Amino acid sequence: MASISVPDENRTITDASEISDFLKPFGIWYEKWDVAGRIGEKATNEEILEAYKPEIDRLKEQGGFVTADVINVSPETPNLDAMLEKFNKEHTHSEDEVRFTVEGRGVFHINPENGPVFAVLVESGDLINVPRDTQHWFNLCSDRHIRCIRLFEDPSGWTPHYMEDGVHVKYSPLCWGPDYLAKADDIDPVVKL
Repeated sequence: MASISVPDENRTITDASEISDFLKPFGIWYEKWDVAGRIGEKATNEEILEAYKPEIDRLKEQGGFVTADVINVSPETPNLDAMLEKFNKEHTHSEDEVRFTVEGRGVFHINPENGPVFAVLVESGDLINVPRDTQHWFNLCSDRHIRCIRLFEDPSGWTPHYMEDGVHVKYSPLCWGPDYLAKADDIDPVVKL
């Protein structure tokens, strides 16, 4: 399940309703979708899209999205480091970035105009959007694996527009959570010293 870290306030949010309440003023919505038994371990992209068709159709109608696809990133992905370089620096997009995490984990770092920088750890079952023109960046967790459904209004909207002097250099890309903190509970998982 998702969690939020607000490093400059030394604050972590783990309750689903509190996560939704925290994100709402920034135009970000969070949903938790059921993943238990919906797809097999070796499900194809087409099988994943079919399994989540009702949710995808609802989002298409609500948000004006016209297409959905599945992205599968793993350590074996060709040119993985070059791909990740495109998104680990502070940037914006000209349309909403919508992701449903089917499996794996990653961190969306958000730098809103009207609040502190915060990070949202997404895991299997988490749906999040990053509104257009919102400054953000994304990091994979250490296993470098994530499989997500993405929704698009227009795929060209996903071109990153990088920020000069982005604040991403001040924050660590590390993931956190029960397993991580149990091993390193004395390390701040988000802010670089």
